Amino acid sequence: MRSASDDITARARIRDTAIAAFARDGYDGASMRAIAREAGVSPALIVHHFGDKNALRTACDDYVVGVFIDEDHDLIVAPTRDRIRTALNDLDRYGPYIDYLARMLADGSAAADRLFDSFLANTRDVLTEQREAGMLEPMSDPEMTTMLLVLIGLAPVVLRAQVARALGTDQLSPAGLLRTTLPTLELLTHGIYSTTALLDGARDALAAEGNTPGGDAS
Repeated sequence: MRSASDDITARARIRDTAIAAFARDGYDGASMRAIAREAGVSPALIVHHFGDKNALRTACDDYVVGVFIDEDHDLIVAPTRDRIRTALNDLDRYGPYIDYLARMLADGSAAADRLFDSFLANTRDVLTEQREAGMLEPMSDPEMTTMLLVLIGLAPVVLRAQVARALGTDQLSPAGLLRTTLPTLELLTHGIYSTTALLDGARDALAAEGNTPGGDAS
């Protein structure tokens, strides 16, 4: 007779196997039968615990979102804004969740929207703290700047394979993250242009068209 603890263990094993399979093969490419085979269970047991494939995906989505934004989640013990950084420092353990996150953001779902909104809110909070500490330059559109910073942060996750191919190393590895640090801070601190010609030209063009970007909220 199967005990309640056996059910919990099997459910977690199926979920973790499905997370890895969906991240690797995509939702359409990963079959329930293949997931069952990798998890060492019968397809019927997946149906028993999760129902159909859509329900299994929803369970995986909700679990991965919880890993990165729920401070009560026991997989990564870190404040919300540091959870991805913690995961990136141990890709052997957390890599499947990072890869699933990338697949989820690319495919889109209600859970992906919730996750993205959380990243946006956390970045907004960080910029507010830095603005209050006098660390930021004036911004023409603080909300758009917040969005761009989130995109910069998520790009290596979503485009992990492409970035690794171009750089010759996984940017999410310790060596890749080390290589990223100074160029990223240089870009955010100094920019890349030595003159304001392009910025001034864009401002003049927008003004001539009657377009006025939102002012800095500071």
